[in-house]
Amino acid sequence: MAAQTYMEFEKPLMELEKKIEELAGLSGDMDLTKEISKLEKKADAVREDIFNNLSRWQTAQIARHINRPFTLDYLDLIFTEFTELHGDRNFGDDHAIVGGLARLDGEPVMVIGHQKGRDTKEKVFRNFGMPNPEGYRKALRLMEMAERFKLPIITFVDTPGAFPGIGAEERGQAEAIARNLREMASLTVPIIVVITGEGGSGGALAIAVGDRILMLEHSVYAVISPEGCAAILWSDGTKGEQAAEALKLTSKDIKALDVIDEIVGEPVGGAHRDHEAMAASLHEALTRNLTELKKIPASDLVELRYQKFRKMTRCME
Repeated sequence: MAAQTYMEFEKPLMELEKKIEELAGLSGDMDLTKEISKLEKKADAVREDIFNNLSRWQTAQIARHINRPFTLDYLDLIFTEFTELHGDRNFGDDHAIVGGLARLDGEPVMVIGHQKGRDTKEKVFRNFGMPNPEGYRKALRLMEMAERFKLPIITFVDTPGAFPGIGAEERGQAEAIARNLREMASLTVPIIVVITGEGGSGGALAIAVGDRILMLEHSVYAVISPEGCAAILWSDGTKGEQAAEALKLTSKDIKALDVIDEIVGEPVGGAHRDHEAMAASLHEALTRNLTELKKIPASDLVELRYQKFRKMTRCME
């Protein structure tokens, strides 16, 4: 995993952890076990205090963390025998969305998700996790394949939004998203959606119509990014912190609105600090929900999905 990257509000924790590293480096010359143990306990307490009192803006920063697990990380840690499938059979292959066949505890499933990059080259290759219409058409092609072979569908959502470029609009970005919403609503196989990082606008929703919607503890889900909201409301994109509070985009906020079904807890300090622990928690949630959904007849599944989204109409004060 990449070297730890700290956020501004983690500065007290950063100083403690760097001190621990320094002492550990000197432990070969002298016994510093007690001093290190004391600092580790203090760091644990500081970490817990920080992450138990996050603002909405700080949560949004964590959701975007460069070391946070992405779809391919979860595919490696939770699933086996992943075979990636490419292209929309119309225009090309969009690298901002990955998908294909895999096994979850031996059971074949179709997995689809947004994919971001970590270094500059990979970010450009993945278009910063912002799909073009061919990405959503690829996702739909894989969903229709899952329908034919009666395979459950699992999607991982992590995008700032659909790519807003001229080419994307010319190739039918809005139509591609709308078609996915319509088709996902009528699929007769179980669909589990996981918001793993940023759930941004229609770009997220295009693969997020499901029977069970899970959201990682420090992920966010909103109609627009805080910066985009601030730019529209106040003509000032730097007021993202203020917009984040107004958007109410955290997992607790979204659960209170009944838009999601379950919050999956993250390791203390966030999923970016422990990929394996995060994957283990998510693995349990996926298998449990899939077991429950498989007991529901296909016709009932579609009706329940329809009613689920019809109920999402109330406001939160």
